[in-house]
Amino acid sequence: MNHKKVVLTALILLLCTTLSNAQELKSYPCHTYSIVARDSVTGEMGVAVQSHYFSVGPVVPWAEAGVGAVATQSLVDVTYGPLGLDLMRAGRTAQDALKALLAGDKNNAVRQVAMIDASGNVAAHTGDKCIPAAGHIVGKNYSVQANLMLDDKVWPAMAKAFENTKGSLTERMLAALDAAQAEGGDIRGKQSAAILIVKGKSTGKPWQDKVLDLRVEDNPEPLKELRRLVKIAEAYHHSDLGDLALEKKDLKTALKEYAEAKRLYPESIELKFWEATALVNNGRVKESLPIFKEIFEKEPIWKELVKRLPQVDMLPKDEKVIKKILDVTK
Repeated sequence: MNHKKVVLTALILLLCTTLSNAQELKSYPCHTYSIVARDSVTGEMGVAVQSHYFSVGPVVPWAEAGVGAVATQSLVDVTYGPLGLDLMRAGRTAQDALKALLAGDKNNAVRQVAMIDASGNVAAHTGDKCIPAAGHIVGKNYSVQANLMLDDKVWPAMAKAFENTKGSLTERMLAALDAAQAEGGDIRGKQSAAILIVKGKSTGKPWQDKVLDLRVEDNPEPLKELRRLVKIAEAYHHSDLGDLALEKKDLKTALKEYAEAKRLYPESIELKFWEATALVNNGRVKESLPIFKEIFEKEPIWKELVKRLPQVDMLPKDEKVIKKILDVTK
């Protein structure tokens, strides 16, 4: 046995011991439906989930850039998430990682788990003690799984929606959740939802590797609220791209990104304010004035922030410019 195999074997034994010891810890009754998936073009991986359980986000979805993603549900042992990622990070496929963890879990009959690794290998398990209707489907670059559903049409509907939806990984995963709910979803109803997506390759900076990390803790329409939050997150992303473009003196791109941010989240005063500020800082005072006027007419308190920003070099220390901005409304 070579050195790498010795290290992996030792790691599996250690993790399985950890999992066995964890059986004494609290199990979470996250009966739910979820999807783990990978975008074959970008390499992005993630988990999306909805449940009639408070704050499902910290329990079910796990993902790490360049490693993989895990959904652990039914009567949840949370350690399947971090330990599954540990094994895949060490070089095990999703199938081998799941097999090792199930072997070390004396209560695996009540678990439902799905894993995908950075190479697109997928594995899933539905224990025979999961509350029916329960089951899963493993497809190319994805797995859909559900338990305690109204009927057994839920996860096939999820698979069909994911395969037939065009667009980003986010959109395809949300379509799978919507399809589950359209078939009746969780027999108990709806409460919380979450989506976690990471990059295909790690930068070594985990805070930069998360593409999306959103949670709805308690809401009568968690999927609708999750979509709303996804839209807002996308708007802020375009606003950030606009700021970066202005730093490079690429005004055309910046204005395009700011326009997209406003289209996605038109009610946001915040995004409009920082767009106007960025324009001023790049010598485009005239173009900023109509934006400032709209802001001040709706929420005059933002005038006070304009007065403070020159003190910290976030607006020019030019009294004429600041007066021109403040005088757009009287």
